[in-house]
Amino acid sequence: MAYDVNAIRKHFPALAEGAAHFDGPGGSQVPDVVGEAVAGVLCSAIANRGTVTPAERRADGIVREARQAVADLLGAQAEGVVFGRSMTQVTYDFSRTLAKTWSPGDEVVVTRLDHDANIRPWVQAAQARGVTVRWADFDPATGVLPVEAVTSLLTDKTRLVAVTAASNLLGTRPDVAAITAKVREAGALSYVDGVHLTPHSTVDVDALGADFYACSVYKFLGPHLGLLAAAPALLETLQPDKLLPSSNAVPERFELGTLPYELLAGTAAAIDFLANLVPAEGTRREKLATSLAELEIHEGELLTRLDNGLAELPKVVRHGSPDRERTPTVLFSVTGHEPKAVYEHLAQHNVNAPAASFYALECSRHLGLGDAGAVRAGIAPYTTAAEVDRLVSAVAEL
Repeated sequence: MAYDVNAIRKHFPALAEGAAHFDGPGGSQVPDVVGEAVAGVLCSAIANRGTVTPAERRADGIVREARQAVADLLGAQAEGVVFGRSMTQVTYDFSRTLAKTWSPGDEVVVTRLDHDANIRPWVQAAQARGVTVRWADFDPATGVLPVEAVTSLLTDKTRLVAVTAASNLLGTRPDVAAITAKVREAGALSYVDGVHLTPHSTVDVDALGADFYACSVYKFLGPHLGLLAAAPALLETLQPDKLLPSSNAVPERFELGTLPYELLAGTAAAIDFLANLVPAEGTRREKLATSLAELEIHEGELLTRLDNGLAELPKVVRHGSPDRERTPTVLFSVTGHEPKAVYEHLAQHNVNAPAASFYALECSRHLGLGDAGAVRAGIAPYTTAAEVDRLVSAVAEL
C-alpha cells in the first residue's frame, strides 16, 4: 500500500522534459491515461446524447460515467453534478441564478481569503440586485480565517456565504463544516470553493455542509473543465436562464450547449487514476479514500521538507503560518528580490514555481503583498524529495 512516487511519475509524459513542477496549484500535469481517454473519444463516433444510435449512446454513457466518477470523488450524488467550462464560469452562472431570488436589503458574505472566482461573481450579482456585501477578514499573520470572522456577520438577511475550503494562495484550510453549520442555522446557503482542496484530500460535501461545492478538474490531473456538486433537490428549486428547447431536467438545465464529451472522459480517467495511486480493494469511493490518505502522507512529508529547507534561508520570508493546517502549498518572498525575479531565477534551474497573486487578489492585498503577490510552490502527486531539495538549493543562491 506504500506510495510509490517513482511508479506514479512514469505515467506523466510531461515530466520527461525534466522540469520540477511546483506549479500544480495553477494546473497539474496530466497522466497518460487521461490523454488517451480524451483522444479515444475524439477518434470515436460521437453524436448528441441519445438512445437510438451507437454514437448517441456512447455520448450518453460518457456523461453518465463522468457524473458518477465526480460523485465518487466528492461524496456527492451523480444527479447533482453540473459541468462547465471552468469553476469561474460555473460560479458566475450560479451567482446570476441565485441572485434572482435576492432583494434589496438582503446580504451576502464573502471572505478576503478566497480566490476572486468566489468573490467577484457574488459582489457583482449583489450590486446588480441592490444587495449588501459583507466581508470576512483573515489574520494576515497566520493566514487563518477564524470561524467567528464569518459567523459574526450572519443575520436574518444573509442569503449566501461564499467561502474557500483551502486558500489557493496560502493553502490555509478554514473550518468549513463549522462555518456552514452556522450558515444553515441562519437560513442561508453556502457556496464552497473546493478548487484547491480537492487535489489534496478526501472530500465529503455532506460532511463539509456545503450547499454548493465547486472545483476544477485540471487541478486534480484532468483536462480543463469546471464542475459543481449540489443536492439534486436544491438544484430543482433554481431556474437558470437557458435556451427554450434545451432540457429542463436537473442537472442538464444548468449546462449550456453540448458538453465536451472528450473532456468528460478525461475527467473520469483522472478520477480513476487518483483511485489507483496505491493498490486497494473496494468501490471507487473507497479506493479514492485509501489513495488520497496515502497521498496526504506523501505530500505532507514533502511539505515539511520544503518548510524546513526554506526556514534555514535567512532571506526567505514565508507568508502564513507553517504550523497551521493547510494544503501542501508554500507562499514565500526573498528579501531584496522582486517576486518575478525569483520566479525567473528558479526557471533557469528548471524549477517551475511562479510568482503572482494567482487571482487571490484580496488575499494578496490583505497580506500586504499588493497585486504582485509572491512565489508559490505547490506539491503534487508526482513531486519528489529531490525536486524539493532542488527548489531550496536554487532559492539559496539568491
